[in-house]
Amino acid sequence: MDVFVVADWLSSRLDDPGVRVVDVRDEWEYEGIGHLPGATNVPFDRFRSAAADASGMLPALSDWRTLLSTAGVEADDHLVAYDDTHGVFAARFLVTASLYGHPLDRLHLLNGDYSAWARERPTTAERPNVDVTAYETAPRPDEQSPLVDYETVHAAVDAGDARILDTREPEEYATTHLPGAVQLNWRDLVDEETRGLLARDRIEDVLEECGVTRDRRVVLYCNTARRISHTYLVLRDLGYDDVAFYEGSLTEWEARGGPVTGGQRDDDGEPEP
Repeated sequence: MDVFVVADWLSSRLDDPGVRVVDVRDEWEYEGIGHLPGATNVPFDRFRSAAADASGMLPALSDWRTLLSTAGVEADDHLVAYDDTHGVFAARFLVTASLYGHPLDRLHLLNGDYSAWARERPTTAERPNVDVTAYETAPRPDEQSPLVDYETVHAAVDAGDARILDTREPEEYATTHLPGAVQLNWRDLVDEETRGLLARDRIEDVLEECGVTRDRRVVLYCNTARRISHTYLVLRDLGYDDVAFYEGSLTEWEARGGPVTGGQRDDDGEPEP
């Protein structure tokens, strides 16, 4: 089953009780602008760690289970997530679900966001009736998890045998980045007109230009693991098997004194997360 699903696929399954559509936008957008019929709202900030020293990191497992139970999600549901930013926030939701054990073949990102859907398909401001569930899954064991820590990434930087991808904006990369990292703005894989992914052959061309191959490990980072979530799902959808997800990303890397290349950050500005 594909990670990315098109609007026609989802439209034909909106009444399927085994398909749960999740809108990760802010509540005011969900209620005030509208949402897909039947979609439940799980705002982005609710599935990120609330700890001050863990910005952007995974929420506590108990908090995650409560959140999905309240949203009416069952452990065997097909989850289709969307946002209105080309899927980058929804991707973080799906990566979180995968790390906490939701079946990988039941996690999907809508290819095209809310605005793309609303151009041709009905939306609603009506909240669905949701029955609270007892959602419970077991986190993926370490040997099956794409998560890598600071030490693993540092070793990869030193060895130079992995393709390290910085998925932030070009100006952020120019300011500071991990030694040896190649810049691949996550938006370079998005079609601004359709608001979904580029055609597969065009994505493969972009990846080839960045030296990404299926026989070489890929290590992804950004600032706080949001943007790498989208790139991670794209690579997984294309069949790249050895993709490492550095959740701590540049925020942790710099906090721990990891080496960087480029200039220094401006003291008066925070980088995009």
